Amino acid sequence: MATNPTDPIHQFVISRIVPIEIGGLDFSFTNSALFMVVTVALTTALLYYSTRGRGLVPNRMQSVSELSYEFIANMLRDAAGSGGMRFFPFVFSLFMFILVANLLGMVPYFFTVTSHLIVTFALSVLVIGVVVVYGIKKNGLGFFKLFVPSGVPAILVPLVVIIEVVSFLSRPVSLSVRLFANMLAGHITLKVFSGFIVSMTAMGALGIGGAILPLFMTVALTALEFLVAALQAYVFAVLTCMYLNDAIHPGH
Repeated sequence: MATNPTDPIHQFVISRIVPIEIGGLDFSFTNSALFMVVTVALTTALLYYSTRGRGLVPNRMQSVSELSYEFIANMLRDAAGSGGMRFFPFVFSLFMFILVANLLGMVPYFFTVTSHLIVTFALSVLVIGVVVVYGIKKNGLGFFKLFVPSGVPAILVPLVVIIEVVSFLSRPVSLSVRLFANMLAGHITLKVFSGFIVSMTAMGALGIGGAILPLFMTVALTALEFLVAALQAYVFAVLTCMYLNDAIHPGH
């Protein structure tokens, strides 16, 4: 079915690039898959070429890579202690993937993979899966102390356990919806205001004058969206660090 390019939702439509169907299941290579591949390739190339020289006096690109490394390393140490550094590659990869994917989505006519709930939910389930698997592997049944905070009166333990279990199970939902909703809402708002500009300029001189306000809002929202793109990658990473701390120190 054809879609209207002026529709704010048009930018989120998934389209097939290479149709693939196996056993009645759709494994097509889509625009979403393409931009995920581009995100990984661009991130890998950026980190590789910025650090291959390893100069004592770093250039700009090397400085950006080193600052990103230290930023995530300090975040992980603060949230999970020195034991959390074993998860550094995992957290750093998540942060860079989300950050680059968000920034790519700001380029006109590009696709924002983090604006789809299935993508953000898959990332969130991966995080919670790592927490559960490592927590049980490291602590055994002691991992389930996570659901029984210390100092709780015995009479309240059943109620507290139910609350903690529901809270834990809601983590992948809240983690994924937060990222998805922020990217989706921001891009729709941008598309709406930019649509106002096009519509009003078509009305002649009076419309061009009236388009100044939507133009100003579009510029302001674009700057805000760049900030949100970086902020959402940070929020996802810092919450991942906090959840990993539960796997390392479930009784705390």
